[in-house]
Amino acid sequence: MKKSLLIFDRLTKRIEEEKIYGGFFLKCVYSSHWFSKILGALFLPFICRIPFSSKWYGKIQKTSISRTKIKPFIEKFNVDSSEFLDPVDSFNSFNDFFIRKLKPSAREIVQDEDVLVMPADGRYLASQNIYEHSDLWVKGKRINFKELLGGDEELIKRFDWGSMLLARLAPVDYHRFHFPCDCIPGEPRLINGPLFSVNPIALKRNINYLSQNKRVITLLETEDFGTIAYIEIGATYVGSIHQTYIPGKEYKKGDEKGYFSFGGSSLILLFEHDKILFEHDLIEHTDQGFETKALMGQIMALDNHI
Repeated sequence: MKKSLLIFDRLTKRIEEEKIYGGFFLKCVYSSHWFSKILGALFLPFICRIPFSSKWYGKIQKTSISRTKIKPFIEKFNVDSSEFLDPVDSFNSFNDFFIRKLKPSAREIVQDEDVLVMPADGRYLASQNIYEHSDLWVKGKRINFKELLGGDEELIKRFDWGSMLLARLAPVDYHRFHFPCDCIPGEPRLINGPLFSVNPIALKRNINYLSQNKRVITLLETEDFGTIAYIEIGATYVGSIHQTYIPGKEYKKGDEKGYFSFGGSSLILLFEHDKILFEHDLIEHTDQGFETKALMGQIMALDNHI
């Protein structure tokens, strides 16, 4: 239960230990220790399978009294407030801070036409082939893609032997997500489910929390990268996934797609076979068992046919 979470930071070029918000609780209910298994059996059904729990906690984060947590949180997790579009004192609740917008200059979007960019600030894992390298957290245990895609046989066939990007957004992150390339997004499809944690501590216990949790699937039609399945995944205390885009409208790389309300959460992007080629560092660190911490707008992958 004392194992630390190590990630590779693209900015510092170092392997670093991540500070985990609520880490003690996660280890208590999700670790493989016998005592944790007992606690998990007692509390997880209430916390993760009953919507009331997340809704209740979410409402607390929208109250004015919750704003007293903002400055201590910023200090503890070294959040760079100079990037915020609005001043810290303007946030009326902790959730206002959580769904903050950034100054346009805070994230540089790589504009090359043959490049896809990171859709969010987060910690990334990548599989060039989802069937050969999808045991990202526990060797031999893979994500159930049929379940992830809601049993849609057409989608399952379309992304067969394709590539996958997994982004984990921690509570300390900027929680708006963006389009990775120029595209025309379709209608979002909601698949309801529980709200288990998507922290690695939890995923090492069950990788398929990702395919079981509440999620939204949107298909992006692109000129150079085929069809992309863009999946937002809710997590404990993240019952709300907000879409801010208009289906059928053309969007540019880096345009906002939506945001998560309070809590940790994840994105999964699926690509058709042989359409893209991930950046070397993503694959290298995934193979080594490290997430890559990266910022929205940085290079994610290249067109595989250039």
